[in-house]
Amino acid sequence: MKYDFETIIDRQGLDAIAFDAVGNGGPGAPKPGFDVIPMWIADMNFATVPTIPEAIIKRAKHPVYGYFEESEEYYNAIINWQKDRFGSEVTKENIGYENGVLGGVVAALNVFCSKGDKVLLHSPTYIGFTGALTKNGYQIIHSPLVKDENNIWRMDFADMEEKISKHHIHACVFCSPHNPCGRVFERWELEKAMEIFQRHDVKIVSDEIWSDLVLEGKHLPLQSINEYARKNTVALYAPSKTFNLAGLVGSYHIAYDQWLIDRMKKESNLPSYNEMNVLSMHALIGAYSKEGREWLEELLEVLRGNVDYAISYIKEHFAGVKVARPQGTYMIFVDFEDWCKAHNKTMDELLRAFYDVGCAVNDGRKFHGAYAIRMNLASPLSRIKEAFRRLDLYVINKQD
Repeated sequence: MKYDFETIIDRQGLDAIAFDAVGNGGPGAPKPGFDVIPMWIADMNFATVPTIPEAIIKRAKHPVYGYFEESEEYYNAIINWQKDRFGSEVTKENIGYENGVLGGVVAALNVFCSKGDKVLLHSPTYIGFTGALTKNGYQIIHSPLVKDENNIWRMDFADMEEKISKHHIHACVFCSPHNPCGRVFERWELEKAMEIFQRHDVKIVSDEIWSDLVLEGKHLPLQSINEYARKNTVALYAPSKTFNLAGLVGSYHIAYDQWLIDRMKKESNLPSYNEMNVLSMHALIGAYSKEGREWLEELLEVLRGNVDYAISYIKEHFAGVKVARPQGTYMIFVDFEDWCKAHNKTMDELLRAFYDVGCAVNDGRKFHGAYAIRMNLASPLSRIKEAFRRLDLYVINKQD
């Protein structure tokens, strides 16, 4: 490979919640003798593509950091990225800056809804949605994803429509690829969902931040499904998941309908702090480059290998543990219900055992998975192998 995805990078004490919050508000601290393997918060333990720090350093060397406006190079980078990866025809007027995807989600809901309105979300549910919506006065109505006979998470269309009708819902927060389940929804699924939304005049806020990280299949922008979707959807994107840039802050929304463009511009500007950082702008330009495209293809190859290893290891060595292969993201959402019941263990006890051996994971209950753990696989394969070795020896198949 041209780029390095094998070096273990020391991030402790270097502005990394993934490490520094372990034992300090995040997952519990490990016992002596075990170092931390971060498998929880959604960032990666890989060095990003070199064109990003190069772009940041080049701009930082200019010693004036005054007020600025987004450059044409910034907009063209987004326009070309969207066209090359998804076939989307986007213009400068369709793009609006957001400090973060969650802020953009709330801004779009404020356009579509009144505070106190009920909003449809699929469960398991990204914890960020739960926090952002409840803090901003929206009531969440969950429609559970269900596994089919092939162990693939699917939307329950009958349940969606029943809840939309019963609760008089007119907005949905959609997530594709889905976090935490990793589903990359197929065209027929998106078309059927859109039929329901159109029938009940439901507007859509589509979080597509994981759209570059597709391991199987193809990401279809929700706005591309039909004319209703194009006119009634605000989509959120960012280079932060793809290139590990969350600490730099910077996302964007895409809207096509002129009324929606105008309303999103107004709503996003209301707080008076939704302003871009100049270094964040140059980071996006460095990311959405020829080298960025090459780096991403190698990253996807690495992530597929990590997922293959984890899924195979669980199936071969972890009796009573179930997992569906993710088609996108670098997360797996693992079901420990049968294992917990067979070993008379609670989820709290299981999580403590994970933490004791340095495997810092997410409690899936916060994502509405009663016996689930969300595991981040975006680390060098050697660390993934070490994590599963520890879990096998000291947790799942521990000899009492």
